[in-house]
Amino acid sequence: MNPILTPTRLSLARKRRGMTLVQLSQATGISVRSLSAYEHGRQRPGPETLQELARALDMPVGFLLASDVEEIPVDAISFRAITKLPASTRDMARSAGRIALLLSEWIEQRFELPEPDVPSLPRLDPETAAEVVRARWGLGEAPIPHMLRLLEAHGVRVYSLAEECATVDAFSLFWNGAPYIFLNTAKSGERGRFDAAHELGHLVLHSEHRVPHGPEAEQEANRFAAAFLMPRSGVLAQQLVNATVDRVLAGKQVWRVAAMALTHRLHDLGLITDWGYRTLCVNLSRLGYRRGEPGGIPRETSQLLDKVFRALRADGITPATIAADLNITVEELNQHVFGLVPVGLPGGATTRSRRRDRPPLSLVP
Repeated sequence: MNPILTPTRLSLARKRRGMTLVQLSQATGISVRSLSAYEHGRQRPGPETLQELARALDMPVGFLLASDVEEIPVDAISFRAITKLPASTRDMARSAGRIALLLSEWIEQRFELPEPDVPSLPRLDPETAAEVVRARWGLGEAPIPHMLRLLEAHGVRVYSLAEECATVDAFSLFWNGAPYIFLNTAKSGERGRFDAAHELGHLVLHSEHRVPHGPEAEQEANRFAAAFLMPRSGVLAQQLVNATVDRVLAGKQVWRVAAMALTHRLHDLGLITDWGYRTLCVNLSRLGYRRGEPGGIPRETSQLLDKVFRALRADGITPATIAADLNITVEELNQHVFGLVPVGLPGGATTRSRRRDRPPLSLVP
């Protein structure tokens, strides 16, 4: 019996590679008409055609034959400046996220993850919402040492965005009741923390009941992130009134944020004048802080995924095993997990040991 293509899998793989039907046609020699028929289930490709599709899409044939997948709706995602994003870029990020969701489902079948604890506060202003979340999570007014660990300890599933999605800063969504954040790993450590807090803002303020798009939603998420990472009382206690560049650079080390982000926060809190804000921005820009963070902090990674891979290795389950279960390559797997799995390990693809229970993962925020 000939293998049967799953139409949604072909569409997912094509979008994951950022290819249009025309581009896939050029890469395979298969007509656009036939490819469209395959994706809509009106026609089934033969075994040789399946092999050609898998080759062009850099996916195992098994990926195209696996169970049906539901696409992530555009309205479920907090894309920034969505009107400026090309459809191909948006689709690539959505499809990459969908593959990460398949991995997340695989992990949740084997481990007991922290329960989601992200409140929905759509009626609160961003500053108040940030204070409520900080209080609920027992953070007080202190700086947050590890933003990603904090999120994961409260049930947020955090994955990395594939390298091909470099023009997408980050995005978030709820999927089957669980909150997810996808982060671009090419940003500085400070920017990555702010992006994570920004996406938490979308989850808290916009949740499942409001489309998280548009300038207003982005401004709200930015205000939430600033208040969450740099709480009002904590910043006021630092006595940064009319702060100089040196004091801003010292303060950014305390709050582990970008120099420009702290400067903006000081202005919002009325600790520096409009003139002082402009002066600080000019001086910081001259020092290279507008485009980056000279001498910045290391990029944060996922504690949860690191513990998962350590536990699996102890159980004899290799990255190749996981990739084989998901019908993807180890290289593809690595794209979604902050590069935490070694690429090119020999063997292991046929080892399929399973845990009989789901061990809980303990995370320290």
